[in-house]
Amino acid sequence: MPDRPEIVCICGSVRFAEEMRTANLELTLAGVIVVAPGEAGESITNEQKKALDALHLRKIDLADRVLVVNPGGYIGESTSREIAYARAIGKPVSFTDTV
Repeated sequence: MPDRPEIVCICGSVRFAEEMRTANLELTLAGVIVVAPGEAGESITNEQKKALDALHLRKIDLADRVLVVNPGGYIGESTSREIAYARAIGKPVSFTDTV
């Protein structure tokens, strides 16, 4: 069976949507399969947010590793939860910015 490209799941705050798009493009051009948060905007319900959060954990399940987009070292509550989940299931986690 031929080797498949690496799969990377991008995590980060929605306030960094542009930075996540940039990371997505850079990884994609490097031959990486990228899974990233959906861009839902501000008009979603709490129920939809919970569903999207659960879906993002499934994206982490699919990935070989996680890249956290965290300009200035910022990591919010949802991203912290995703990092903890990724580490709990043995996925390597890296960050775009160190603190």
